[in-house]
Amino acid sequence: MAQFFSLHPEQPQPRLIRQAAEIIRGGGLVVLPTDSAYALACTVGDAGLLERIRKIRGVDERHHFTLMCRDLSEIATYARVDNSQYRLLKATTPGAYTFILEGTKELPRRVLHPRRKTIGLRIPEHAVVSALLAELDGPMLTSTLLLPDEDLPLTDAEEIRDRLGKQVDLVIEAGYCGPAATTVIDLTTGTPQLVRAGCGALEPFGLEAD
Repeated sequence: MAQFFSLHPEQPQPRLIRQAAEIIRGGGLVVLPTDSAYALACTVGDAGLLERIRKIRGVDERHHFTLMCRDLSEIATYARVDNSQYRLLKATTPGAYTFILEGTKELPRRVLHPRRKTIGLRIPEHAVVSALLAELDGPMLTSTLLLPDEDLPLTDAEEIRDRLGKQVDLVIEAGYCGPAATTVIDLTTGTPQLVRAGCGALEPFGLEAD
């Protein structure tokens, strides 16, 4: 059964952050709250972990994983970012956005979209996630915790542990985490393209929801 940590949403306990980081470094699959919905999170590039996430989510190899980063310099390490893209990223991060960008050679090919060689990247605005990224000193590979045949992500940590306790290694609770996922913006075409409307406002990109 998965371990269960209850963290303060604004001042997470350092001891529990260290323990969570140890679980992730050791190859654990973690459910954590973000500034949008709960997400599945793990180290970058482990084929077994990717397959575990795909099985839980019910998705195939064309699913866009998201690299959760601490700051813009980390994003620039793992994605090709030109000046106009950088300005948009700077104006809208941290926040509830996922940006589709072309991955660099710093990323294992298995985490990229097989045809487009792209990946989702985001800088969340959530104290627990920020503390965990700082403790890890690197990014996490993530995917929204949306189960097959369900319309909205799970929102209750206890329910998540009850339903996924044998499929994940740790569930982190830190207060209410809503059902809305991030807004996903594709920045690979020169003009921002809306992939999914979510928590993040569309006005900074001159976009409107369908």
